Amino acid sequence: MYFPAQPCGAPGGTSFTFQNMKPNSQPNTAAGIAPRPLWRIYLAILLPMMLTNALQVTAGTLDGIYLGKMIGVEAIAAVSAFFPAFFFLLAIIIGLSTGATVLIGQAWGARSPEKARAIAGTALAVVLAAGLVVSVGGGMFAGVLLKMLGTPVDILPQASLYARIMFIGTPVIFLLWLVTSMSRGVGDAVTPMWALLLATVIAMVCTPALIRGWGGLPQLGVASAAVSTLTGFSVALAWLVRRWIRHAHPLAPDMQLLRGIRFDVSIVRRMLRIGIPASLQMLTMALAEIVLLGMVNRHGYQATAAYGAVNQVMGWVQLPAMSLGITATILSAHAIGAGNSQRLGAIVKTGLYLNMAVTGTIIALVYCLSPWIMGWFLQDASVLALAQTLLHTVAWAVLVLGAASVLTGVMRASGTVLRPAMLGMVAILGVELPLACWLHNVMGLQGIWWAYPAGFIAMLLLQAIFMRWFWRQQPVRRLL
Repeated sequence: MYFPAQPCGAPGGTSFTFQNMKPNSQPNTAAGIAPRPLWRIYLAILLPMMLTNALQVTAGTLDGIYLGKMIGVEAIAAVSAFFPAFFFLLAIIIGLSTGATVLIGQAWGARSPEKARAIAGTALAVVLAAGLVVSVGGGMFAGVLLKMLGTPVDILPQASLYARIMFIGTPVIFLLWLVTSMSRGVGDAVTPMWALLLATVIAMVCTPALIRGWGGLPQLGVASAAVSTLTGFSVALAWLVRRWIRHAHPLAPDMQLLRGIRFDVSIVRRMLRIGIPASLQMLTMALAEIVLLGMVNRHGYQATAAYGAVNQVMGWVQLPAMSLGITATILSAHAIGAGNSQRLGAIVKTGLYLNMAVTGTIIALVYCLSPWIMGWFLQDASVLALAQTLLHTVAWAVLVLGAASVLTGVMRASGTVLRPAMLGMVAILGVELPLACWLHNVMGLQGIWWAYPAGFIAMLLLQAIFMRWFWRQQPVRRLL
């Protein structure tokens, strides 16, 4: 089953499926089908995407619970030490997949599936090349990198092993991330959900099995989480491709698409024009996290464990905020491709309202249930109390982050990426990081977390000013 692939900006907002979609086909408003409300179109992509992202976070959360309960707090700390490096990997693939998704979304909105497939072929070539480079380099220098991050000596061997396995498996991670993003670009948000459900189930079974050595399996300790993650991703990727082929997905890898896996210079240039600024902003966030983790590590592995537990919960809290930004990008790309850019204002307003409703509800639940939630990861009473205090300090600010994500998501769909990304970097490097350093000296560990809300607020203000006074004054054009 697929959600309707009709671009939200097409006349009448009607729908059609992949199988009957043809370039330049006419909307069927004459048949008396009423256009769907925009909030329903939003939710058709947003809800499956939130479930998909929830499954990704669930896999990490379950790994954290298994490691904390079955091995101990040192295992949580060892995996947490890899967070900044993993954030670096995410920055690369998010940038590349963002560029591909925007271009594919505009091609789909313009009812040009052939162009969408050409973009997909080039995106696959670029991501495969990037994944192989990271795999080789990261596999060789994982231990050196973690030493540079100031990883505590007593967890360095375990952290290095975990990081090396994850780096080596980067091509699989990159490919699954890319194909799920491209699938959403053509309106299919359901297939990624099922693929990540499969990956999560596999990880749920494999991680404890490899920790305990069930059924004659080797006991891998901390490395069990990395091995189970890559196993789940590999199986999910194979299943997703098979489903695409069986259901005539427009991006299914037939011979024509496989021959199109090459570096089309014009497409690469457009993709990187969107992707590089997005990656740079993510890399800036990763570098900031490296600095902040270095401060946290000075307080010992208990503080590192609290940092890791808070990050696990924040991954859940940020689900709707990040998903709304991606959904806004997809819907805006469809509208621009269909020549209906006047719909962008409604997309912004609807996204902001949904952020208040959905993100706000999740934040409220986290505050109410935080003692129980943090107890999933931590058993030590002092570490648990510290983690809960830090969570209360920062969780509310995700509502601000969600609003900023909607604004940047809409602008990104039009190809306006560099200046919003630079403003995001200003908020991180000019507000969040200096304030964290200062508050750390004044307040200690908790001061680091107060810098996050300040950075989010600065980001929202800068993006809102830019959108209102600069971006809205310029005509919106297709990128293809």
